[in-house]
Amino acid sequence: MGKKLYVGNLSYNISDEHLADLFAQYGQVESARIVMDRDSGRSKGFAFVEMSSDSEAQTAMEKLNGSEQSGRALNVSEAKPMAPRDSNRSSGRSSYNNRSRY
Repeated sequence: MGKKLYVGNLSYNISDEHLADLFAQYGQVESARIVMDRDSGRSKGFAFVEMSSDSEAQTAMEKLNGSEQSGRALNVSEAKPMAPRDSNRSSGRSSYNNRSRY
């Protein structure tokens, strides 16, 4: 299991510091970052927490998954690597070249 955890179903009022304190009960927290909406600046309701060892991450996941925090049952699981983005999609351009038909 990796050291980085996904934490979902977070209350929109929780802070990075509160999240780090919550996970620190189960080991050393390297980082705790709530994902924020770029436009509104509000929490998107999920975060990533990085623990210093695999065993600490496993313990935190087992203890906190399903636990209630601020009236919500947390979803804690191993973070999955982010899928590579298609560079053409972000620019709004198509990968199809209109000049050459075949």
